[in-house]
Amino acid sequence: MLLILAALTWLPGTLPLVDSPWLTAAVVLLLFPIFAAAVVRVLLTRADRHSAWLAFRCLPRAVQGALGSLVVSGIVVILASMAGTGNLQSAEIRHGRYFVLDTTPYERGRVEVSQSQYVAVLESDQRSMLAIPGILFAAAASLALAVGELRRADARLRM
Repeated sequence: MLLILAALTWLPGTLPLVDSPWLTAAVVLLLFPIFAAAVVRVLLTRADRHSAWLAFRCLPRAVQGALGSLVVSGIVVILASMAGTGNLQSAEIRHGRYFVLDTTPYERGRVEVSQSQYVAVLESDQRSMLAIPGILFAAAASLALAVGELRRADARLRM
């Protein structure tokens, strides 16, 4: 859902749903426990990266493809978003004027921009803020499913 919302920011106009504080709170409140639980499950199995990769490879092809496409599409959204605005980020309005943070080396600071540039930077920030958690949710799902495969394989060996 987050990656779909990130892709929708390329449509004309701004998405009112993306700026809502409840969406940000829901993403933050869900992301950290889910991702932490997946990482803890991996750590508890004491599996190395190679074993986890082999366990992921044992998942059905459709699951591998779905999770892989989620991660790849999230990375593409982030890269396309970063390429569009260059070194500009953190758009804000002060006293009716539009400002963004310019992160160009040796010129770092707030600069005033036009409204169209402000909207472009705002949408780019929204894409990143939606795509990054989307990638982390997909990674957590991949870890959890791989650990499930490892446990299933261990249970089969013990019999």
